[in-house]
Amino acid sequence: MTDPSIQLTIGAKTDLGRTRDHNEDTFLVADLTRGTTAFGAGATIPVAARGLLLMVADGMGGAAAGEVASAMARDVIFSHITRAWGETDDTSGDGFIATLREAVELANDQIHSYAREHPEVRGMGTTATVAGVLGNRLYVAQVGDSRAYMVRNGEAVQLTKDQSLMQRLIDAGELTEEEAEHSERRNIILQALGPDVRIRVDVTYQDLSRGDTLVICSDGLSGQVKREEIGTLTLTTGSIEALCDNLIDLANERGGPDNITVVVARFEGEGLPEATGAGMVGYQIYPLPDNPTPSDPMPAIPMAPPPTDVPQEAEAPPVEIRRSGSPTTVGAVAVGILGLLALAFWLLTRR
Repeated sequence: MTDPSIQLTIGAKTDLGRTRDHNEDTFLVADLTRGTTAFGAGATIPVAARGLLLMVADGMGGAAAGEVASAMARDVIFSHITRAWGETDDTSGDGFIATLREAVELANDQIHSYAREHPEVRGMGTTATVAGVLGNRLYVAQVGDSRAYMVRNGEAVQLTKDQSLMQRLIDAGELTEEEAEHSERRNIILQALGPDVRIRVDVTYQDLSRGDTLVICSDGLSGQVKREEIGTLTLTTGSIEALCDNLIDLANERGGPDNITVVVARFEGEGLPEATGAGMVGYQIYPLPDNPTPSDPMPAIPMAPPPTDVPQEAEAPPVEIRRSGSPTTVGAVAVGILGLLALAFWLLTRR
């Protein structure tokens, strides 16, 4: 299942940015075989029997709430995977990705419960992009809008799909990617760990080739640095440490409006095939038996009056969560507002 001739050279860095007064991001790099997380910048780690874990989490909720949420997500996910994956006899890809998803769901449960018990941090949440490396394959569990990119032969391809309002509109053909980048609603996300009792974890995978570079980042980076620029910098920057620095510096040069976190892993070794091109890189749903094609977490908005003469009581929208004062909302806030507007319009037309 694993090949000791596969190695990762690792770099990771987080930065306050230019406008925030505290950092709500966090990251994790862990060797799941040894249960260790302490690696120096530019360290090379072999892919041993139980694989490796890489993670970026972007907390939200203001004050210290975002920091609490992202740290809880990191600690719960690492602890659960270390225990559950270390004890199981099922070392297959199915078992690995199922454990990743289970860990993310557990983190959601614990963050949600903590917020209910501590009113001062009510509504806190965090994104989570969790990547596991096992053998020659990468597995990703995703909630929110932090991203994972794969750079192959200088071309960066996004492996994850944002759980955001803009991504929904892009998928529906309502907006282009360029229009979404400039929209005032670009920070609205539909899921995060913590605010809601239930979440849908997006689980995907990517077969690896020699020379591939994985870039996981919070939206403090992806919101300022284009995908093509990530590819170019990866191709032209020598060391992993310098790549992390250059990516963060570029985001800060463009205003640094948010915390910036990046984890970079370069894959090498005779256990991986030579890269033949970027054509086989991209968003791929992992075919677990209970992992259907992801449905949109936002319910459909009625575009016509309901068939009954009795208007239904509108459900109150969830609590709005702001990412350190930004206009980010989580869950179905946008839908709740639009639903109320649709109901008001229907009532007016009946007069």
